[in-house]
Amino acid sequence: MVKIRLQREGKKKAPFYHIVVADSKSPRDGKIIEQIGTYDPMTKPSTIVLNKEKVEQWIKNGAKPTETVKKLIENVAK
Repeated sequence: MVKIRLQREGKKKAPFYHIVVADSKSPRDGKIIEQIGTYDPMTKPSTIVLNKEKVEQWIKNGAKPTETVKKLIENVAK
């Protein structure tokens, strides 16, 4: 099964995340299929950059977003 989830980057205590499409069996920072956005929680307010067309395409093709990514997508839609 394919998931849309976060991939952690950045230093210790300074996280930065890539929003990626990956196989659910691969590890968090392992092999990905495609990067579709970024999330930086360290800025005020948090910075979310997302390719909405690719997100919609992957969801239409059956990819399931994790709870956290689902909330980020809803925040971008506002």
